[in-house]
Amino acid sequence: PLLASAHESSCIRLWSIQGNLMKELLPFAGHPSGPLTVLCTDIFTKILLTGSKEGYIFCWNMASFLEDSRNIKNAIKEELCWRAHASEVVDLFIEEEKNVVVTASIDGSVRLWHARTGYYFGFFGQARKFDLTDTSRLILPSDVSDFSAIIKEKSKHTEKKKIIYPLMLDRDK
Repeated sequence: PLLASAHESSCIRLWSIQGNLMKELLPFAGHPSGPLTVLCTDIFTKILLTGSKEGYIFCWNMASFLEDSRNIKNAIKEELCWRAHASEVVDLFIEEEKNVVVTASIDGSVRLWHARTGYYFGFFGQARKFDLTDTSRLILPSDVSDFSAIIKEKSKHTEKKKIIYPLMLDRDK
């Protein structure tokens, strides 16, 4: 078992069931995240999704980390980031059978997205039916202008590291 917490500092903390801190993560530095407002996982806890106050969704792959959390090579990888709403995301969940993420915002909209690519399918209340099979149409909601960003393997994650900066006066410098 693993507990996850999302924080106003954009930090995600993973805890053991005994209350020990296992890992601290920050979303990739190239994308603005802002305070995190919501998180969820898939049924097997291999995918972690977080939503932010600025309307962004971040997708993390935790599969290798959960296999052996003590192995440094088994990192949690941020795979995808997209702007889902122009305002705060207040709820989200992943529907694995259809490979869909559902997001809700304080603006009152509920939207559907492809879970692996961040492609926009539409919003609840639209006149047309959802077409969950066509992920090639690059459309966006009217209030969002950023396409999804797939985080490359070589991109460096911003993991919170414990660095000690002693406060010492160096008169020579």
